[in-house]
Amino acid sequence: MTGDQRRNRRAVLASLGTGAVASVAGCLGDDDGVSSGNPTYERGEVGNVTNGSRNASETSAAGQLAQSEPNTNVTPLDSLSIASHEFVIEDGFRGATVQGTVENDREERVEIAEVRARFYTDGGEQLGLYTDTVGDLDAGESWQFMVVVLLSPSDIAEYDVAALGTPAS
Repeated sequence: MTGDQRRNRRAVLASLGTGAVASVAGCLGDDDGVSSGNPTYERGEVGNVTNGSRNASETSAAGQLAQSEPNTNVTPLDSLSIASHEFVIEDGFRGATVQGTVENDREERVEIAEVRARFYTDGGEQLGLYTDTVGDLDAGESWQFMVVVLLSPSDIAEYDVAALGTPAS
């Protein structure tokens, strides 16, 4: 066997091995309800915002509630769905929020559920990402989320949201 034949044989074997690993990984993902790939985001409109500004102490209080670091232990789950969502201006320190409901359609508890909301300008530039998280979302239960946003509502043209989670082990 020549050197070229050995290299070609190794390339074929390597590609077969990679395909087998990928197919097994795909099967494993389907069994536990974990979706492959990126989360699916749903678009939302902000509408005409006429208020929503915070004073310094309200901004400080909102900063304590706002979460802008996504959890790295969550992934898209087939069983988590966003039943509703809307952009809402709350009175007081909460100000700009995205509120809605996530449903757990699993037959098992979800250890951690997270909603991620991304915000955009009129030109489509992403302004930021904020989250809300809950632990122990039981099978068949729903969760009322509220994502607190520290951006100025007048800068936001639209947003999108996705639900992610960690299945209970």
